[in-house]
Amino acid sequence: METAGGRQHATRGPAGLGLQLGLAYSSLLLNAIFLAHHFLSPSRLLLRDDGVGSSCGLTWSLQAAREAEAVAAVECSGHGQVFLDGIAGEDGRPGCECNSCFGGPDCSLRTPNCTADADSGNPLFLEPYWRRHAAASAVVFSGWHRMSYATTGRFQSVELERQIRRLHRAVGNAVADDKHLVFASGSLQLINALVHALSPDAMAAKPPSRVVAAAPYYPPYRSQTSMFDGREYRWAGTTALWTNASRTNSTDGFIEFVTSPNNPDALLREPVLCSSAAAIVDHAYYWPHFTHIPAAADEDIMMFTISKPSGHAGSRFGWALIRDDEVAQRALDYLSNSNMGASRDTQLRMLGIVRFMLANLHGEDDIFGFGHDVMRSRWLRLSAVVSRSRRISLQKIMPQYCTYFNRVREPSPAYAWVNCEREEDEDCYEALLKANIITRTGVEYEAGSRYTRISLLKSDDDFDVLMERLEDLVGAEKYDDAPNGSSSM
Repeated sequence: METAGGRQHATRGPAGLGLQLGLAYSSLLLNAIFLAHHFLSPSRLLLRDDGVGSSCGLTWSLQAAREAEAVAAVECSGHGQVFLDGIAGEDGRPGCECNSCFGGPDCSLRTPNCTADADSGNPLFLEPYWRRHAAASAVVFSGWHRMSYATTGRFQSVELERQIRRLHRAVGNAVADDKHLVFASGSLQLINALVHALSPDAMAAKPPSRVVAAAPYYPPYRSQTSMFDGREYRWAGTTALWTNASRTNSTDGFIEFVTSPNNPDALLREPVLCSSAAAIVDHAYYWPHFTHIPAAADEDIMMFTISKPSGHAGSRFGWALIRDDEVAQRALDYLSNSNMGASRDTQLRMLGIVRFMLANLHGEDDIFGFGHDVMRSRWLRLSAVVSRSRRISLQKIMPQYCTYFNRVREPSPAYAWVNCEREEDEDCYEALLKANIITRTGVEYEAGSRYTRISLLKSDDDFDVLMERLEDLVGAEKYDDAPNGSSSM
C-alpha cells in the first residue's frame, strides 16, 4: 500500500501476526519453566530463605532426617556402621562401630587370625534387608509423641495388636484371633510374667508351682525362675525327672516350658508332661525363614518376639497369645506393675516394621524369603565343611513341606548344635575355643559338655570368620591323621 507521501508499508496479514504471537507465547512459556525450575527445584523445596529447611509440607522433621541420612551414608568400608547414638569423636560426630575382627577409623583393618564369636543370637543377618528398604521402613515421630503413660489401649497400641494378628494369619504360624494379646519388653520379660500368671496366688493355701523344661532348653527359663524366687513357684529341673511320675500321677501344679523350634537344636517340640500340666510354648523361631510351618500353632499360651521375624532385637519387644481370660489378666497386671507395658516409642517403630513386612509377603521383597535364602546358604556351607570332619557333627534336619512357601523347603536353622565325637574332646566348648571359635556350652542347656551351640544369626563378616576357623579346624584333622604328623598333601 502506498501512502500520500509515496512511502510503502508492508501489509501484516493473518499469517505474519500468528507467527509473532506464537513466538511471544513461547518466550513466556520458556521463562515460566526456567523460573519454576529455579525456585521450585527439590533442593529449594527443602530450604527456607535461611537455608535451614522447610517447604513441601516438611518443617521440624527435616533436621532429624538429615542427621539420620548422614550417618546411614557412612559406609565404614562395608564392615561396620554408624549410629546416631554412637560415641562422638573430636568433631562431634559419631564414628564407625566395626564388626568383629575389623578395626580402624573406617573399619578397613582386618584383625589377623581373629577369633570367631559364634555365641550370641544377634540377628544381624537381616540388617542388609532393612538397608535395602531404608525408605519404606523408616519411622519418624515427634518429640511429643505419646508422652502420656497411656496409649489407645491403655498400655498397648490397638493398631499394633491388629497388625500382629494380621501377620500371624498371613504367615499361618499361629491362631491369634481367639486369644488375648499381651505386649512386653522382649520375650525375656514374658518368661516370669507367664510363670506368675499360671502360679497360685502367694496367699493361697497351695504348694508352689514346679517349673520344668526338657533338655536341652533355653537357659533363661531356669535362671529367671530361680532369680525371682517367688513364693508361688520354684524351678524343678528337667522334665526327665518327672516323666515317670506324670504317667501315673497328676501333674497339677507343673508349668512346662516348651520351645518349638527348640533353642538350641532347631527341632519342633511338644509338651512332654501329660495334659494336666500347664504349658508355655515359646515360638520365637516359628517363622518361615528358620523352620518349615506345618500348621498354625494353637496352644493355650504362646510366646513370640520381634527379634526373630524382623531382626530388631534392640527394640526389646515381645508378645504372648493367651486363651484364658484370667491368665491373660494376671500377665497384664504383672507387666503393668513392673514397667507399665512396652515402650510407646518401640510400639510405634514396630507398627511401621510389621506393616512393611505384611505389605511384601510372598513378593520379591518378602523378608521371610530373603531370610530363608541367607540361612539356608549358611547351613549348606557349614554342613559341607563339617561333613569332612570326624571330630565334630551337627544335628540332623530334613527338608520339610512348609505351608507358607507352599513347597518343601531346605533346612535353615538359627543355630548349629555341635557334638564333639572324639573321646578326648569331652568339653566341646573348650575344644572349639582352642580352635579360636567362641560358642555356648551345652552345659548351660543341661545337655552335657560334649555339646555346644554355634550361632548362625550374626553378620556376614561374623559368619565368614566362623567358616575360616572351622576350615582350619577340619583341615588340622588331616595333619593330625598323617603318619608321624607329616602333611598328607
